[in-house]
Amino acid sequence: MAKRPENSLQGSLELLILKTLEHGPNHGFGITVHVQTASEGLLQVEEGSLYPALHRMEKEKLIAGSWKITENGRRARFYSLTAAGEKRLEEARSTWKTVARGVKKVLRFA
Repeated sequence: MAKRPENSLQGSLELLILKTLEHGPNHGFGITVHVQTASEGLLQVEEGSLYPALHRMEKEKLIAGSWKITENGRRARFYSLTAAGEKRLEEARSTWKTVARGVKKVLRFA
């Protein structure tokens, strides 16, 4: 079942991570760069929020991690989307569409 809209603001980081990983495996820094680039600098993910979220999501089996070498020759943990993560992403998308419609209506009349 999808998260209720009133709880969805707290799930925004999860949504951003899942959406980023929909494009393929990535490491933490790559996720932060993707979010910042895709949002044209409007959104930034802080390390202090990102890594606890990645660990929680891996524990929940929404993502799977494995150690690999980056293009710069550094060892990093790369995360990829699991089937459960794909399902959660679809639920989160639906919830965010509802939230966006609600916010748009409130802003129109506020």
